[in-house]
Amino acid sequence: MATKASKDRTELGELDLASLVDRLRAAKQEALNLRFRSATGQLDNHSELRRVRRRIARINTLIRQREIAAAEAGE
Repeated sequence: MATKASKDRTELGELDLASLVDRLRAAKQEALNLRFRSATGQLDNHSELRRVRRRIARINTLIRQREIAAAEAGE
């Protein structure tokens, strides 16, 4: 049985670079909103912050892997 994170990874892996950048921007905005909600005491589920931070890291990793692959292909 696949976990939510592994499904998310495979879905992100199929996206092109522009879509990844859009997803990154949206995830960063979501993280900002969650931080504000946490600071004002309106956030009920604090694990959401961790989930979004991990999604941001996952997207950044994919973007960096593609940059490295492009640089190696251009050599």
